[in-house]
Amino acid sequence: MTTTPAAPTESGREPLDSLPGRQPAAADLARTAERRAGDLLAPPAPVRLGDVVPAPERVHPDPAADFTLTADAAIRVSPAGRDVAEQLADWLRPATGFPLPVTDGPLPTDGLLVLTLSEAPLTEPADAAGSVDVAGSIDWLGDEGYRLDVTAVGVRITAAAAAGLFHGAQTLRQLLPAAVDGAAPVAERWAVPGGSIVDRPRFPYRGAMLDVARHFFPVEDVLRVVDHLARYKLNHLHLHLTDDQGWRIAVDTWPRLAEVGGVTEVGGGLGGFYTQADYRRIVAYAARRHVTVVPEIDLPGHTNAALVAYPELSPGKVPPPPYTGTEVGFSYVDPADERTYAFVADVVGEVAALTPGPWLHLGGDEAFKVPADTYRAFVERAQTIVAATGKTVVGWHQLAPAGHVDGRVLQWWGTNGDDPETAEAVRRGARLILSPGNRVYLDMKYAADTPIGHDWAGLIDVHRAYDWDPGTHLTDVPAEAVLGVEAPLWTESVTTLAEVEFMLFPRLPAVAELGWSPRSTHDWAGFRERLAGHGPRWTAAGITFHPSPDVPWPAAPTVPIQRTDDTTADTH
Repeated sequence: MTTTPAAPTESGREPLDSLPGRQPAAADLARTAERRAGDLLAPPAPVRLGDVVPAPERVHPDPAADFTLTADAAIRVSPAGRDVAEQLADWLRPATGFPLPVTDGPLPTDGLLVLTLSEAPLTEPADAAGSVDVAGSIDWLGDEGYRLDVTAVGVRITAAAAAGLFHGAQTLRQLLPAAVDGAAPVAERWAVPGGSIVDRPRFPYRGAMLDVARHFFPVEDVLRVVDHLARYKLNHLHLHLTDDQGWRIAVDTWPRLAEVGGVTEVGGGLGGFYTQADYRRIVAYAARRHVTVVPEIDLPGHTNAALVAYPELSPGKVPPPPYTGTEVGFSYVDPADERTYAFVADVVGEVAALTPGPWLHLGGDEAFKVPADTYRAFVERAQTIVAATGKTVVGWHQLAPAGHVDGRVLQWWGTNGDDPETAEAVRRGARLILSPGNRVYLDMKYAADTPIGHDWAGLIDVHRAYDWDPGTHLTDVPAEAVLGVEAPLWTESVTTLAEVEFMLFPRLPAVAELGWSPRSTHDWAGFRERLAGHGPRWTAAGITFHPSPDVPWPAAPTVPIQRTDDTTADTH
């Protein structure tokens, strides 16, 4: 006996209710009819298809195709996408209370979440005008792009790689009611708005930096920050691991770096450091969420903690006292001593071996006491040492005068978009990560009365964080030289996870949208409306955030951070 296959949909895809080798049983058909009858009487989904942050490239709503997730729903997945499916189930189970089994086997014909990795080589579809056909193929979306289709009987996410599938799952998470981010079951109609989304990132590098050197944050706090990045499709976590106030990564060949240099922090706290096992745990946790860890070993300045541990690295060979203040620019390793370069090779070699990602950040900023020629020679040698580990050099834009090495990336943190020295480094082959201090430095205060943070780069409310274009921000730097954007959070005045979150939200999603969404979608009025719907999500998830008056929050937001001790700094 042969079975006639179900007719394809207008998009050329098989319908969700015609999975291979599966005929609808009478019970399945009855359940489908009952659910559809209920949906006809139900109100529309509370979230609109276009309410996603960051804004998708293409959104095509279909109000007649809302899907309701029910207790008998299941997730069917292609084998290579199983890990993403398991994470999606983990996000949805607590609040829904549904079992949401994950399988690649036969399932009921209705109520499905289907996650599929494309196995066929596809090309970008286009109409006569050159625009993308949403009903067409998805391979042109690259490793991070995805397509999401919502119909009355199910949801399908399709991508060319696991990262894209993960980003699509994050979008689906945002399309469910805000209560889905809670930790306990709630009574809710779990409706998803109908239609299609086709999406991909504007820039390949989208990140945030957490300074764990000025104040130390334990592993669990860092993992929670990783989750915050992944929620908004940011794909890099830059860890500022070393500074004057503390050395935070264990190095087997130089054990006193962590044992001695790691026990201080700003204000005289206990400090701390990550063992290599701790660091591997952070890296693995991030990788599962398609976030790449970028370690920073700041050289030749910002090294007081290292000099306390190993005085022979200092120019005077005399141990300095431990430092718990917030001034900068006074310390540096001895650039005239070969022992210094053995130290650099050992440290970056061990950190590179622990880090599967392609980047290693050399710092390079604020070495005020090192003469310019000596600084340039040190950086050129240090860059060569990093390149020998197989990693690509990243450094703050003060590295610009040094000779170029293949792939070098400069992280620009200036406040004036006219920077001829950086533009010249770009002409010599450098790429840029943009972190303008007066736009995305998340340690800046929101307003004059913000209880923590600094103001040396100005006050940065969420509107200011959003209202700029990375592709045109620097004079004489073409958009194609911009690798992406990163929002640094320095922690001279930030001491707890709640304070970290308060400074991240709501500005982090603003930066995420600049990095992900096409320039044509950038619109402050629309963004603030979409962002407002995330306040209840953060409240449900227990995330502390700043109730910015720029945003029309739908309900009373979380209680703001209260602090009376305001540590300030006037620079990076």
